[in-house]
Amino acid sequence: MKNKKVLFLVQAAIIAAIYVVLTYFISAFNLASGAIQVRISEALCILPFFTPAAVPGLFLGCLLSNLITGCVIWDVVFGSLATLLGALGTWLLTGSAGRNKPARKKIKWLAPLPPILANTLIVPFVLCYAYRFPGSVPYFMLTVGIGEIISCGILGLILLNVLSRYQKYIF
Repeated sequence: MKNKKVLFLVQAAIIAAIYVVLTYFISAFNLASGAIQVRISEALCILPFFTPAAVPGLFLGCLLSNLITGCVIWDVVFGSLATLLGALGTWLLTGSAGRNKPARKKIKWLAPLPPILANTLIVPFVLCYAYRFPGSVPYFMLTVGIGEIISCGILGLILLNVLSRYQKYIF
């Protein structure tokens, strides 16, 4: 039983660390935050498909990333909560579907939907009201949504397909 707890903690910590490194890297190109953002670390939001440890790992990674990259407190709080809700949604939608391989195979393409929706619905309010960027909430929903579709929808599904081949070794 102890080994499962240790494995859970190690997986969560590794996922958080990878999220932070990817966000820090992409922030050098001004793509991790702002009105138009393609945070490649959001591709990791498909990981709850494989392990429940990804849920706290992604939340912690996002929280630390937002702190390190100098986000305002409202972004730290609500941006991190959006990632938490997205990761939890992915786990509930795809990860907790049991270990029935045919059923999981049919629903794996749904894995990026919860993070895309959570971030598209929450982050625009942060951009509009916490940062006071010029523009409206619907405009930011469009820009954040497009960024999430690129990072989580496209890159995330590519990552999911690659990791599916090696999941018995990694997870």
